Amino acid sequence: MADHYEVLGVSRDATPDEIKKAYRRLARELHPDVNPGADASERFKLVTHAYDVLSDPEQRQRYDLGGDGSAFGGGAGNFGGFGDIFETFFGGGGGSRGGRPRSRRERGQDALVRVTLDLRDVVFGAHRDIDVDTAVLCETCDGSCCQPGTQPVTCDICHGSGHVQRTVRSLLGNVVTAQPCTTCQGYGTTIPYPCASCQGQGRVRARRTVSVDIPAGVETGLRLQLPGSGEVGPAGGPNGDLYLEVTVAHDDVFSRDGDDLLATLEVSMPDAILGAHTTITSLDGDVDLEVRAGVQSGDVLTIKGRGITPLRGGTRGDLRVGVQVVTPTKLDARSRALIEDFAKKTKAPEPQLAQFHQGLFSKLRDKFRG
Repeated sequence: MADHYEVLGVSRDATPDEIKKAYRRLARELHPDVNPGADASERFKLVTHAYDVLSDPEQRQRYDLGGDGSAFGGGAGNFGGFGDIFETFFGGGGGSRGGRPRSRRERGQDALVRVTLDLRDVVFGAHRDIDVDTAVLCETCDGSCCQPGTQPVTCDICHGSGHVQRTVRSLLGNVVTAQPCTTCQGYGTTIPYPCASCQGQGRVRARRTVSVDIPAGVETGLRLQLPGSGEVGPAGGPNGDLYLEVTVAHDDVFSRDGDDLLATLEVSMPDAILGAHTTITSLDGDVDLEVRAGVQSGDVLTIKGRGITPLRGGTRGDLRVGVQVVTPTKLDARSRALIEDFAKKTKAPEPQLAQFHQGLFSKLRDKFRG
C-alpha cells in the first residue's frame, strides 16, 4: 500500500496546514471533472483517502504506529503480531513488574541555619549552641510509625509487592503495566494502628540544640556542613545534613583583608614629629606600639602574627595599623605663637603644587594591600 505521506507529497512531520494545502492542490489537479483519465481517478481516490487519514489526529497517530490507515474498525485484529511482541517484552501474565515496594524509611531533608559572628570569633574560632527547629525521631514509636505493640501488615490488594497490574487493550495488542498500589501507596504494607504521637510518620517536629565548633578564618557567605545533623527522615530514616551560613558582623575598629586585620591609628602632630610609644587594644589584648619620629599620614605600622588564622590552618596574618596624623583645628594664643616660632626656625617652604598623591584613604588601602 502506498505511503500516505508520499501520496500527498509531504514529510512525516508535516503540519496539519501543510497537509491540507497539499491535498487541495492535488484535488484540483486530479478531480474527475478536471482530469477524467482512469489513472487520475485512481490517484484522486488515493489522495482523498490519505487526506482522510492524516487530517484526523487519532487516525494519523495510529497510522504512524504502523496502522494501514483504513477505517480502523477491525484494527485490533490486524495487529495480533504486535500484541505478541508486547507480551514478550512486558511479560503477559503473572508477577509484579513494578520492582520492589517502596521503603517507608527515607533520608531526611537538609537544614540551613544562619549564624552571625563577631570579628573576634573569626580570629580565634568560636563554640556555639544553636537551636534548630526540625524533625526528630518519635520517641513513642521509635520510628516504626505504629502504635506500641502493633506492626505493619501486608497489603491485601497488592500482596506486598507495592504494585498492581493493569491490562490495557490497544491496537498493538494487550499491554500489561504495573502501577503503584493506591491502597498502600506502593509500600506493600499498611499501618492499621498508626502512632498517635506522630500520626504514623515516625517523626515529630521539635526544637533541639546542636553544639558547633566554628573554626577560625571563616568569612561571610561561607557554609559549614555538619553531616547527619539535619532532620530525621520519615519512619526514622537517616538524618539529612545541617548547613551553617556564616555572616560576620561589622566591627567599628578593625576590618579584614585576607588573613590580615586593618586598623587606623590617630597620631597627634607633636607625636608624629617627635615619635612616641603607645599601647593599643587589639583583639588579642593590649599591644605595645612604637610610633617613630617623623611618621607620615598613610604610613603603615605592622604587628606580626596578630591577624587571622587561615581557615585550613597555618600562620596567622598580621595586624596593619595605618597612621593618620591629626592636625589641631583650635589653638590658644601661646600654642599658636610656639608653632609660628617653630615655622620660622625650620624655614618651612611655602605650600606649592607637587607630584600628585592619592587621597589618604586610598593611600592607606594601597599600603595595606601592598
